[in-house]
Amino acid sequence: MATALSRTGVVPAAWEDGPVAALEPIRLILGDDEFLAERAAADYVRAVRASLPEGEPAPAVNRISGNDLNTGAFAELTSPTLFGGAVVGVIESGQDVDKDLAAAVLAYAEQPAPGIYLAVCHNGGNKGKGLSEGLKKLDVEVVRVPKIKRQPDRVAFVRGELRDAGASPRSASAEIADTIIQAVGSDLRELASACAQLVADTDGKITQESVAKYYSGRAEVSGFTVADATIAGDTAEALGALRWAVQVGVDPVPIADALAMAVRNLSRVAAERGGAAQLAGQLGMAPWQVEKARKQARNWTADALAEAMRVCARLNGEVKGGADDRGWALEHAILQITRLSAAGKGSRV
Repeated sequence: MATALSRTGVVPAAWEDGPVAALEPIRLILGDDEFLAERAAADYVRAVRASLPEGEPAPAVNRISGNDLNTGAFAELTSPTLFGGAVVGVIESGQDVDKDLAAAVLAYAEQPAPGIYLAVCHNGGNKGKGLSEGLKKLDVEVVRVPKIKRQPDRVAFVRGELRDAGASPRSASAEIADTIIQAVGSDLRELASACAQLVADTDGKITQESVAKYYSGRAEVSGFTVADATIAGDTAEALGALRWAVQVGVDPVPIADALAMAVRNLSRVAAERGGAAQLAGQLGMAPWQVEKARKQARNWTADALAEAMRVCARLNGEVKGGADDRGWALEHAILQITRLSAAGKGSRV
């Protein structure tokens, strides 16, 4: 019985299989994102608490790592307390459970005890696969928490966090979400914390300016800032942002990656025709990203874009160990790309 968490901040809408079914005594939390797995387990505990009749004591919650699970610990995990009431057991890193203990977990899952709820977190890999596959064969509830790798899914995650925290509809826009990601980075735990803090400090009325104010030290020197100035042909702005980034310790690799992404988006959008919404679905981009890339592409020729892609490919190798001076490699690439942009002004791809 596969399901996804209904809380939008946990699983992007693109992965939702439907509403969560009635509370089940066993839940398999399957996926390799540690933060989302922790949140899924916490949501399960809250669901158990909410399902109890009024006046009953809060459930006892016991957690244990798969590495530490033994026969005695599992018995304790799935036994009622002396004072009665519900019990929630959480097995973290289920892929590390010993084979014999995995067999015991599966035997228990065939006939779980009343009033006992068990969440098993498993990263979904081959290690300890017998446990996860065995639970799925028993048709337990499955919540999937894979890593968020695509930018549209990351934007959806942030928008969900903002909405859940109480941000206004305008403050939970894709543009605001992208600004937060550029300022904070891609770590979900940090993004969730940033969203909650921004909503609390702005009464839910977040603007791009307020994000920049709170995260100015990071936002002003992001790789995306360098990339935007570079493909716009603004040499002074691009080099200034780069030197400040290097000075405060930003690694050259994400800067080079942001530059390559910007050039790649230009190339993908420039050759396509159609509405932004239609292209967004085809290219795996947000509609506003398509519109932004289209505007930027007006200063580029097809030959210039092809050359810029070659520059980015070379730069990728240089910043990952192929150059003695990675800062110089970045500066050299920026100078080349800004010249290519300037040469294409007045032309269209």
